[in-house]
Amino acid sequence: MLLAIGTGVWAMVFMSALMRGMTDQVLLNGLHNLPGEAQIHHPQYRADPSVVNSMPMPAGTLYEALGEAPISAWSARVRVPAVIASERESRGVTLLGVDPVTEAGVGALPDEIVEGRFLNGPEDRGLVIGASLARRLDTDLGKRVVIMSQDPENNVADRGTRIVGIYRARLEGTEDQLVYAGRNVLQEMLAVGDQVSEVAVTAGDYRRVSAWLPALQQAAGDDLEVLSWMQLQPFLDSMLGVQDGFTLIFMVVIFVALSFGLVNTLVMAVFERTREIGLQQALGVRPTLIMLQFLLESLFLLVLGLGAGNLLAWLTIKPLESGIDISMVAEGMEMMGMGTTLYPALQTSDMWMSTAIVVILGLVASLLPAWRASRLDPVRALNKT
Repeated sequence: MLLAIGTGVWAMVFMSALMRGMTDQVLLNGLHNLPGEAQIHHPQYRADPSVVNSMPMPAGTLYEALGEAPISAWSARVRVPAVIASERESRGVTLLGVDPVTEAGVGALPDEIVEGRFLNGPEDRGLVIGASLARRLDTDLGKRVVIMSQDPENNVADRGTRIVGIYRARLEGTEDQLVYAGRNVLQEMLAVGDQVSEVAVTAGDYRRVSAWLPALQQAAGDDLEVLSWMQLQPFLDSMLGVQDGFTLIFMVVIFVALSFGLVNTLVMAVFERTREIGLQQALGVRPTLIMLQFLLESLFLLVLGLGAGNLLAWLTIKPLESGIDISMVAEGMEMMGMGTTLYPALQTSDMWMSTAIVVILGLVASLLPAWRASRLDPVRALNKT
């Protein structure tokens, strides 16, 4: 029974860590594409993401608020739909005009530059595209391509440029979609002055955005829209609630199965110790104390199993936190918004949850055999052979 409880607790914590890791990776990949925990836009930008709905660079009260703790970094960028054309193919993409220094602060740079380099600054006239997009365009590093979009007058704005870098992302869809250019160069091409499409803001913890978002909204005023990642990506937000509920249900189901073994063990203990229980009653031990004795024995068994299971889970998960290669099923995982590596996330809250579930349900399951022990007739119990 001790082995069963320990194994069950290990399964609860280990599987919860895997599911947490999957959820966190989907969330982080989603935030990496946003990026940041909050964004500032023109009120009409999300409905029509064109240069017409641009906003000025942060200044005054908003600029001061962006420098207040716990905000750790922010970045302004031009983000517009565009078409990129090589000598052979053309594709629709999202064109990002960025400042590499500020983008690094919000964690929005590509995961890996596999060829060439990234942009040197907002004045860099080169282009950085994804490896998958380079294959689809049948182009390569150093080749010339044309990018086209619309200016505020709805005229076609285009320019020829060379590919200076090719990046690799966790998701192939990101490589196909995002193309990086210098922010100032893109502003010049689109004739928008110093206007930008959005400002991405981060404080380093996507779970605690509500602590600083109201102050930022107040500083931005009514002329700008300030939204958290939960509002920008409600699907990602719902995943957190679903994850917590699924983890609880998973733990309860596992221990309900274990509780049958626990009840069976305690019932057999009552049968085997019938004479002992009868002797205790004959010596004046009250039924309540006999019931408490069996509940304490059950509690000791549960605590020992919890200790063994939690320790085993910790020893199992810690070496795997550097990542589990799931490249064999990468295509299916990408459909869920995951990459080729799974990073288990061991949370103390999950260990405490498993402890509470095991103790509470274990004691509830132990009530029936403990009650039966306390209700034995002492005369019949002593005469049992």
